[in-house]
Amino acid sequence: MSPLPVRRVRAQADDPVPADAWFGRVPAVAQVLREGWPLDRVTVLVGDNGAGKSTLVEAVAMAYGMGAEGGSTGSRHATRASESGLWRHLHLDRDIGAPRGGFFLRSETMHSFYSYLEDNPGRRPEPVFHEMSHGESFLELVTSRMKPRYPGLFVLDEPESALSFTGCLSLVAHLTTLVTATPSQVLLSTHSPVLAAVPGATVHEVGEWGLRTCDWEDLDLVRGYRGFLDDPRRYLRHIVDDADLRD
Repeated sequence: MSPLPVRRVRAQADDPVPADAWFGRVPAVAQVLREGWPLDRVTVLVGDNGAGKSTLVEAVAMAYGMGAEGGSTGSRHATRASESGLWRHLHLDRDIGAPRGGFFLRSETMHSFYSYLEDNPGRRPEPVFHEMSHGESFLELVTSRMKPRYPGLFVLDEPESALSFTGCLSLVAHLTTLVTATPSQVLLSTHSPVLAAVPGATVHEVGEWGLRTCDWEDLDLVRGYRGFLDDPRRYLRHIVDDADLRD
C-alpha cells in the first residue's frame, strides 16, 4: 500500500473523552472512539445536519496540526472558538514516508480567513479573495493551496456552500488530480451528490446509526435528490400550500 498521511483515526488510549462531553454522545463520534476509523485515499462523509460530519473532519484537521478555522498545518488563524475538544482525544496513525503537509477548508470561516491572509501577508502575494465571488474565491483557494507539488492531507468541510453545479464539478476534477498524481489524501464532508461522487472515494453515511460505508447510488442524499428532480411537487406539497404550487 502506498503511504497515506493518515491511515487510521482512533481514540487516545491515555486520554479518554470526559463522560460529560457532548461530542462523545454523537453516534458517529462514539463509533470512531470505540472502533477506530480507517481513512482511504479519498474519504467522504455525507449525512443530515447535526449528524457529526463537521465535528469529525474538524477534529481530524486539528489533530493533524491545522487551525480550527482553516488553513495549512501550523495555521493559527482564529476568531471565536466554536470547535469541540474532540481533537485532543484522537490519535492519528500516520505512515512513515507519507507527506506531512495539508490544508483545511472550513466553509463557514473562510470570510475571516481571507481577512487574516490580507492582514498577514506572507512571502508571496496573495489573491485578493474578498474581491472575488464566493464560489470563485473557494476554487481559487483550493487550487492555490492544494497543489500536486505540495502533497498532504486536504480536509474540506462542506465546500459546496459556495459552489454552483459547475463549480462542484471543477472541484471534483481538481481533487481527483491531486490523489491520482500525488500521494495526497482527501477527507471531505458534504451535502452535495456531485462532490460525493469523487471517483474512487469511500463514502460513509453518517446518522443515528453512526458511520456506515455506502455505495453512492444507495445514499439517502442521492435518492432524495433524484426523487425531487423527478417530481418536485411530490416533495413540495408537504411543505407548501396547494395554492402556492398552482401559482
